[in-house]
Amino acid sequence: MELRALRYFVTVAEERHFGRAAERLHIVQPAVSQQIARLERELGTTLIDRSPRHVRLTPAGERVLDAARETLAAADRVRAAVGDPGTTLRVGTAPALTARLERALAVLRADDPSGQVVLVDLPAAERLAAVRDGRLDVALMRGTRSSPGLTVVPVWTEPLHAVLAADHPLSGRGAVTLAELAEGPMLLLDGGADPALHDAATRALGAAGVCQTDRRTAGSVQDVVVGVGADPRAWSVLPVDLVAASGSRRVRSVALDPAVELVGSIVAPPSTPASCVAALAAAFGDDEAGARPGG
Repeated sequence: MELRALRYFVTVAEERHFGRAAERLHIVQPAVSQQIARLERELGTTLIDRSPRHVRLTPAGERVLDAARETLAAADRVRAAVGDPGTTLRVGTAPALTARLERALAVLRADDPSGQVVLVDLPAAERLAAVRDGRLDVALMRGTRSSPGLTVVPVWTEPLHAVLAADHPLSGRGAVTLAELAEGPMLLLDGGADPALHDAATRALGAAGVCQTDRRTAGSVQDVVVGVGADPRAWSVLPVDLVAASGSRRVRSVALDPAVELVGSIVAPPSTPASCVAALAAAFGDDEAGARPGG
């Protein structure tokens, strides 16, 4: 279960009202209801007796409330071990993750209103280097499953899509196979620009049994998008959100058949306590994730 769900539950229990709890948490009321319903499903019991006139805890809810408060207090102590309350959490960001960052910031601020979060935009390789040398406390990475000497926790997935020129013969399709695309030249993100994305595209080709002999490299996502948009036969493979964030009207994002997913991870120094890593994973991820050491 997620710390976020426990915090939402405690807030509703204290406010005895879903609307007031949502206001206190600075989120919309449906999000509070969804998290508590999910917590109840995980625990296999009803925690809150809901009626049009009142919101009150069930006997099981009363017992869980005490345990939830203890768990959240322990998590706060773990966060304090990383830095004094009110200190700054430095987060290395990946492009096109605005919605995820906004959700995570809301959770982190609810957990520690006095703390500050600074978002640092760095290239992928430098993000990892900054975690190693202490310039960052955590980094968000696409495609990174392990990194020597660092703690890597996969916390989200997103689809890889084919990137095609708007006038590419297959751009109007609902989905395409890599074998169909291989008839045209592939514009591949250079391994030095983002090794994980480069490797993800290469692995996808290998898994599909496609030998793409006509490969060209580009130094950035922008270069990939511009290059593909200028050639009606060219194609590439990128995370769907990166394509959308480019804002280009000259390319289309088309799903791959079979679907290919890219893992997104948080990366932290090995000195970060496991419980603190888990709290960060819960904030930035789709679901609760457990830490595992990288490398």
